[in-house]
Amino acid sequence: MRQSTFGSVAEHAVPPSDLVALFQAMGLPKAKAEEAVKAPKSANILAAIIENNDEVASGLDEKKATLMSALSIALSKTSESVDQNHLIAAILDSRLASVDQLSAAVKYLESHRSPIDEEDFNKECGVGFKITPEEIIALVESYVMSNNITGWTTLGPTISALKGTVELRWASPLEVKTATDKVFLAKFGPKEAAKPKGKPAKAPALSKDKQEEAPPAGQRKSVFEEGFLGQLHKPGGNSQIHPHLREAHLAATGGQVWTRFPPEPNGYLHIGHSKAIFVNFGYAAHHGGKCYLRYDDTNPEKEEARYFESILEMVRWLGFEPWKITYSSDYFTELYELAVELIKRDKAYVCHCSQEDIKVDRGEKRGQPRPCIHRNRPIEESLVEFEKMKNGAYKPKEANLRMKQDLQDGNPQMWDLTAYRVLETPHHRTHDKWKIYPTYDFTHCLVDSLENISHSLCTTEFIASRQSYDWLCDALEVYKPRQSEYGRLSLEGSIMSKRKILALVDEGFVNGWDDPRLYTLIALRRRGVPPGAIISFVSTLGAIPRRVGTSITHGDEAIEGHPQDYFLMVEKPLHPKVPELGSSTIPFTRTLYIEAEDFRTEDSKDYFRLAPGKTVGLFQAPYPITCTSFRTDTATGEVVELLCKLENEGPPKKPKAFIQWVAEHAPSGSPVKVDETRIFNRLFKSDRVPSDFRSDIAPNSLEVINTAVVEVGFWSLAKKSMTDARKVAKARTEKAAKESAPSEHHEEGDDTPEATSDQLVGNECVRFQGLRVAYFALDKDSRIAALEEGSQAAGREQGDYIVLNRIVSLKEDSGKS
Repeated sequence: MRQSTFGSVAEHAVPPSDLVALFQAMGLPKAKAEEAVKAPKSANILAAIIENNDEVASGLDEKKATLMSALSIALSKTSESVDQNHLIAAILDSRLASVDQLSAAVKYLESHRSPIDEEDFNKECGVGFKITPEEIIALVESYVMSNNITGWTTLGPTISALKGTVELRWASPLEVKTATDKVFLAKFGPKEAAKPKGKPAKAPALSKDKQEEAPPAGQRKSVFEEGFLGQLHKPGGNSQIHPHLREAHLAATGGQVWTRFPPEPNGYLHIGHSKAIFVNFGYAAHHGGKCYLRYDDTNPEKEEARYFESILEMVRWLGFEPWKITYSSDYFTELYELAVELIKRDKAYVCHCSQEDIKVDRGEKRGQPRPCIHRNRPIEESLVEFEKMKNGAYKPKEANLRMKQDLQDGNPQMWDLTAYRVLETPHHRTHDKWKIYPTYDFTHCLVDSLENISHSLCTTEFIASRQSYDWLCDALEVYKPRQSEYGRLSLEGSIMSKRKILALVDEGFVNGWDDPRLYTLIALRRRGVPPGAIISFVSTLGAIPRRVGTSITHGDEAIEGHPQDYFLMVEKPLHPKVPELGSSTIPFTRTLYIEAEDFRTEDSKDYFRLAPGKTVGLFQAPYPITCTSFRTDTATGEVVELLCKLENEGPPKKPKAFIQWVAEHAPSGSPVKVDETRIFNRLFKSDRVPSDFRSDIAPNSLEVINTAVVEVGFWSLAKKSMTDARKVAKARTEKAAKESAPSEHHEEGDDTPEATSDQLVGNECVRFQGLRVAYFALDKDSRIAALEEGSQAAGREQGDYIVLNRIVSLKEDSGKS
């Protein structure tokens, strides 16, 4: 074999037509030969390989010719002087039989010089690798069992992960896929039925950036890659009071995701807990991280050994294995020392008030807190009193350690929460060692800190607690995890309260906590519900930052004859008659929401909207619908659900009327739930308000609706409105600064034009017309992270709260102002 001299070829350009002929003579098909010519550097290298190697020049089979082309591309990108002749020989004698092997070989030779250790080279490049189909299946089964694989939706990621394992790196991809399909079929049963055949509706073309973001056809994103969980910070991205705290945290975790599932062992877990288990264990597993099972055992009065045992049993039954099992009581000594440190920093004090006085001080019945009479006692005095609490000098409720927070803050969670209280009940683990026990508000964030939790995931009932969580970590200058909240799971026709379930049990309405009529996990297990079904159920709900309510049947949908995942994107203008305002893309799915007023159970000649057997158009949707049946609430008689047929076959029916709609599609965040829609009516009953105006106040001057939804186009419209408002505000501020004369007495903080830009921008800048309903504006009570300046968020974030005010109804008398 002649030695390759790449430089000589690169020095004289070869005509593209000649190169195509040369590459075809080597064995490349014409299309591949033409493609290879498009990259001049690698093309010249490939030409040099052919020119300097008789065996290559005489012609190869297509597989080897393709590998030679791939080699030229790899050599064009490496800055190292690799032994290319060794690579060419390995391709020709079939040691390197795939592009993956070739890539590994190039990488190996970049770091190894002659003489090459052939045995080591072969091992690193998969030369001579052999594995039977039976061995592949065994490896797949082992992987599925040890990684909590939950169903067919994870097939793609599972195959990708398997290909990355040491054992299967060099296995045939087709054989790996075949084996994985067999294992999934045996474990999870057949796939869901495919979509019915027929010409699908054509979805609007995506812009280039959307095409790049869209997942490959047939591959669905994981719940951990989109929505609330997909937008969480990366490890180390949570802010710290000191940089060294972040560095120490990342050093401890190695940059991994660390989560925890922290149940209180005072009862059996229910279906709602399955969501928390799925979110915490699943999020960590998805990112290759770790999850603790941490028992929050700080209240010995309500904890029993049977609950500890059952919790672990249920976690494992659902398919998850804790990285570590810990207890808040593991850290009682550290927590006590941190409490002492908090007192020394004058951030805590011992209070001897009664429970009633503490409630009054914390604003109960008054709405505003007042300082405790012990709040400003000397630090040394509180230290002595806290030590006396620890040593048993006080009985329960005679003394408490309270945090000295911020009584001026509007958040009640900042009104001097209790950190420690006296309890005389022996602890399940520490027995009689302690007479004082930390509260949840003191314990949770600090144990999260001590365990280096990267993502403290909890339900939305703890949103207000996030501020005190952060405050305590910063007050002690310890690592501060980031608390993020998702919606709780509730089921219609069931109860989740441990107190209420206990009452059912104690009073004989059910036969124990595992009575199959209940929705405790032990009851569902006893009933025969597979754990995989529960995980599949909660995974389809996703993790969104609002409470999730669903029917137990969880199956009735709006459009008949279409699969559950029927979905297409519809592009619609923001204003039908003003195209320059732009457009938004919204989902169209099997489940739609419409206005209650747009349906009647009985049709009439003067009624043009939806009724049984009647067809209407869906505004800017691809097809009309015909109502086939409806369902009412058995208690109220109200219509709660319609079953409709999508008129997408045969000659199109021309509807006489169109109604608005919003689709349910969790991956795209549709619909957008409006937490409060405020409707303002007349404040006074009379046109001429009497002097005794209090007697004339209208009883319903404010209505608050909590069930409204809007389409996902709200986000783009709101962001654009806010961005435009900020641009205008900035321009106005800059102009005012130029035109204003400087003040002789100006001091920092004065109301100067430089400081007033934000005054021009408020939530009311987001205004829009709700189709056929009213004009609305965003209220200042709204909290929307996506609208904050510089935010990259595209939808709802944890802690968001949307409040809309009705500016004016479209149905009001035009003669009124």
